[in-house]
Amino acid sequence: MKDLSMFNGFAKKGSSTVFKADGKAVIYTRVSSKDQMDNGASLETQKVYCELLAKRKGIVIASYFGGTYESAKSDERKEFTKMLNYVKRKKDISYIIVYSYERFSRTGANGAYISDQLKKQGIVTLSATQDLDPWSSSGEFQQNMFYLWGQFDNNQRRDKCVTGMQSKVRKGYWIGATPFGYTNLNPGNGKIPNHVVNEEGKLLRKAFLWKAEHNMAHTEIAKRLKDKGLNVTDKKLSKYFRNPFYCGVIVNSIVPGEVIEGKHEAMISKETFLKIHNLLQSREDGVKYTLDDENLPLKMFVRSSTCNTPYTGYIVRKKGLYYYKNRRKGSKENKSAKIMHQKFKELLTTFSFRDTKYIPPFKEILTYTFYEMNKERLEDIKRKENELKQLQTKLDRIEERFVFEEISKDQYDKFRSKLEQEKYQIEEEVQKNDFKSSNLEKALDLGLQYSCNLPLLWESGDIETKRAIQFMVFPNGILYDFKNDAFRTPRVNLIFDSINLLSSSCGVNKKENLHFQNEDSLLVESEGFEPSSKQVIQQLSTRLVLV
Repeated sequence: MKDLSMFNGFAKKGSSTVFKADGKAVIYTRVSSKDQMDNGASLETQKVYCELLAKRKGIVIASYFGGTYESAKSDERKEFTKMLNYVKRKKDISYIIVYSYERFSRTGANGAYISDQLKKQGIVTLSATQDLDPWSSSGEFQQNMFYLWGQFDNNQRRDKCVTGMQSKVRKGYWIGATPFGYTNLNPGNGKIPNHVVNEEGKLLRKAFLWKAEHNMAHTEIAKRLKDKGLNVTDKKLSKYFRNPFYCGVIVNSIVPGEVIEGKHEAMISKETFLKIHNLLQSREDGVKYTLDDENLPLKMFVRSSTCNTPYTGYIVRKKGLYYYKNRRKGSKENKSAKIMHQKFKELLTTFSFRDTKYIPPFKEILTYTFYEMNKERLEDIKRKENELKQLQTKLDRIEERFVFEEISKDQYDKFRSKLEQEKYQIEEEVQKNDFKSSNLEKALDLGLQYSCNLPLLWESGDIETKRAIQFMVFPNGILYDFKNDAFRTPRVNLIFDSINLLSSSCGVNKKENLHFQNEDSLLVESEGFEPSSKQVIQQLSTRLVLV
């Protein structure tokens, strides 16, 4: 039987996305702060560019969203959510038009996930200033990279904001609210703090001594303090007893892994504080907590995914075995250090390049995208540098005229002061936004070099090396889901997050229950986003041609 028309009813239906090219569009505009919104120029510019794109492509605009200030660090924005609900509800919407992809989202992989989910419903996101084909493999890859670099820009800005605070902490100065029992004699933003023990602190010092010398119960200490006129709860006392600030030592999450000698007045000695610490950390049944970090590098780096309580470590001396334990009171979450270390090495594998042939094109993609995302800022720096050269020429010229008595000293001083002030202001702006391509290249080279064999580097390194690698890949530490025996990563260094995304696209990292993106980012779990190695190579080749 050659005629197969009788079998037409058995033919499978296609699963391809139904896309209406003649569908309508919505325009979404936003700025990041109220000051930018009050200025109004940026929002209006975004709207004009989006309308021009719609007109050029012959797309009818159905509605406008945004027009206000919303931070794109989170995708739980009021106007953004309102827009998503609208386009999902309306069957005639095919496009979301934004000024640039960073206006749509700056959450990295989660922005890519949202675009991918919308595309499955026949809705594509178009940028008025970043021309690409979101339906092609290379266009989809470029779009995802723009989302990732938006996240990188956020991280970079935040890092600049905390640099000053880190410097102050490393010099031994406390930042933030003044601890109980102290008075700051030099308050105010930007000033060098001077913390000294006040009258309440002198009474609190007695509490430390009662605990250290007599191991007195917290409730009894609180009662004695109340009799002396200081009302402090036993829970607050427990918190104070665990804060090394009171013995002159500063630890702060802004400088993870560092212990700094403070410049402030110590309330108690370090020996007294450690004695109290050992009393608080002691356990019965021969299980003793250890400070031997050589065997417990993940101590305090891993936190519970349910309560955010850090994991500490201990050794069962009779067996010579190390364990991690959740510090939460009443917790029974104990895990063999050997097993947890193996799972952590497997997690590191998902952020490593398994095939080094992707490294050179990947580096070029990152470099190219960085310059694309920062084109305006780099052009602004170049313009200001030219202005500095012109000002220097003017300064040299008026000095020459003064030397040859073409202008008076009053005229010289007047114009020199004005020009030097302009020069200083521009130099300040250039310094704040300074960028050196060599620094970017060094950072990429170092990250990609480490990415080739992260598990081996971690396993063979000493405690300092292990902790350096841990915080390099996961700056905020990692979360452990004890019930499901899985790690979660709330924040990943962008380079390694991109490697994980690329590796997932190549189908390399398939091991389950190892790596979960943060709760807002489900890209690696989405279906249909894992092209073959051949497709990935084609994407890389396409991008290199564009470069």
